[in-house]
Amino acid sequence: MNTIDRIDRAIDMTGGIVEGIAAEQLTAPTPCREWDLRELLNHLVGGMNIFAAQLQGLTPVRDHHDDWLGADPQGAYAEAAELDRTAWHRPDALEQKVRLGFGEVPGPMAAVIHLTELVVHGVDLAVATGQMHSVDEQLCAELLAIMREMGIENFRVPGMFGPEVAAPRDAPAHRRLLAYVGRA
Repeated sequence: MNTIDRIDRAIDMTGGIVEGIAAEQLTAPTPCREWDLRELLNHLVGGMNIFAAQLQGLTPVRDHHDDWLGADPQGAYAEAAELDRTAWHRPDALEQKVRLGFGEVPGPMAAVIHLTELVVHGVDLAVATGQMHSVDEQLCAELLAIMREMGIENFRVPGMFGPEVAAPRDAPAHRRLLAYVGRA
């Protein structure tokens, strides 16, 4: 399985979780301590739109933290998911360079970073809304293995990943993944 296939699985997993979010849950706290659920979902949807634009050689129409959700968070996610999926399936997607907050990265690295955003924030949303049944544990285990192999020590900075926290060896893959990126 390649990274694009995993992005597809992550879009689907997170989409199912987003569909299960009730309006009254949008102010709930998340494992991302600095964001409530609406802010986290907005960050995710904004990122999907920005990646999609850049993969098509376009300039994003809005800033990452503008309001991407409007009055319909589920609809905004579904629209972003379609744009994102289509962009990653372009024949030249992995040949593109993507500009991120810390600099420009080649397509294959951008794909892994995007996969990480989709899976980790999808799990964050599931934890915040009690939808652990919707988490793809195999995908979490695969991403954790990729991240461990690549090493993320340079990304353990405020706003990205915190220090790894302890997780029991027999914890589900999503818990081990969250612990690896510094979430308790």
